[in-house]
Amino acid sequence: MFRYLIHRLLGILPVLLLVSVLVFAFVHLLPGDPARLVAGQDATDQDIAAVRAALGLDRPLWEQYVTYVWNTLHGDFGTSLKTRRAVSEEIGERFFPTFWLTLISMVWATLLGLVIGVSSAVRRGRWQDHGGMLVAVSGISLPSFWLGLLLIDWFSVRLGWFPTSGYGTLAHFVLPSITLGVGVAAVMARFTRSSFIEIAREDYIRTARAKGAFERLVVWKHVLRNALIPIITMVGLQFGFLLGGSIVVETVFAWPGLGRLLVDSVSYRDYPVIQAEILLFSLEFILINLIVDVLYALVNPEIRYR
Repeated sequence: MFRYLIHRLLGILPVLLLVSVLVFAFVHLLPGDPARLVAGQDATDQDIAAVRAALGLDRPLWEQYVTYVWNTLHGDFGTSLKTRRAVSEEIGERFFPTFWLTLISMVWATLLGLVIGVSSAVRRGRWQDHGGMLVAVSGISLPSFWLGLLLIDWFSVRLGWFPTSGYGTLAHFVLPSITLGVGVAAVMARFTRSSFIEIAREDYIRTARAKGAFERLVVWKHVLRNALIPIITMVGLQFGFLLGGSIVVETVFAWPGLGRLLVDSVSYRDYPVIQAEILLFSLEFILINLIVDVLYALVNPEIRYR
């Protein structure tokens, strides 16, 4: 296992290098001149040229990229063009609001999805199955921005139960986490049901029932344990998507997270922040996949990594 982890960690470097090339090329293809945005609307051509030289944007792209990689390897992600603060500080302030929102959303959505999925699979063809899948399909079909606005209208404006925006207390997490987690719960419910039904058809499950094992023991020990491996994969993927893709929800609720920071940075052509955020999202996906692989071995001891 240790050698496997070292091998996977070393494999992160070429992936991040490739991502850095693609991101660097992408941000420099964005329309607009960041030097003009920094200099202001009333700036002259000489002022814009001076700002461009100060930011290093007048140098060849390959030279800018080499400097960017060299500074990144030394932990320097540059300075935000908009706020003139270190990019690491900007991301550091926004990381935990997004992380806690994603974690809370994933916990309740995963648990609810498992309950609905297992209940639907065990009572396949009954009203519990049809009701659970109806809820799942509805959850997948709801647009996040529409659901968020609907929740704000009902529970914030009309009832006054929860704040409409901001970050700081548990009450601030309720509506954004519901908006962010509904789709995940729906996907988890459908995926759990499919995986559960597939495992329940295996011969060793029939053997366990033929030996007179209690149905609850068969369901929770044999079926669910083996169905957890693909479920864990889906949980990891969904967590990675939420952590890097909660842009719509953060915009609707004015959430001070990484998603909203990325939107603002793209609008302002803030190259250093955009590059650092996308690299961070890529690293998160890689680490989440590594954690998922480790969890495979914990769930099923027969899995061994070399």
